[in-house]
Amino acid sequence: MEKDDFEKQLQNLSEGQKKKVLIAKSISQNANLYIWDEPLNYIDIITRIQIEEAILKNQPTIIFVEHDKSFIRKIATKIIEM
Repeated sequence: MEKDDFEKQLQNLSEGQKKKVLIAKSISQNANLYIWDEPLNYIDIITRIQIEEAILKNQPTIIFVEHDKSFIRKIATKIIEM
């Protein structure tokens, strides 16, 4: 995100920027379990790589729904398909 974007109200950000803010907020709060619904929606490739690296480094417990099979294979330790 650009420096100027931090001055904007959340409702004035793009969907991708909103998603980045929500993921950053979620990750920055200590929790025993994170629940994410399609975390990669609207996310660019650079942010996706950063998210993957942060998850692999910190190994938080996350339950997530995602359609991106590459992300699932890289991140998930257990998969439940419905």
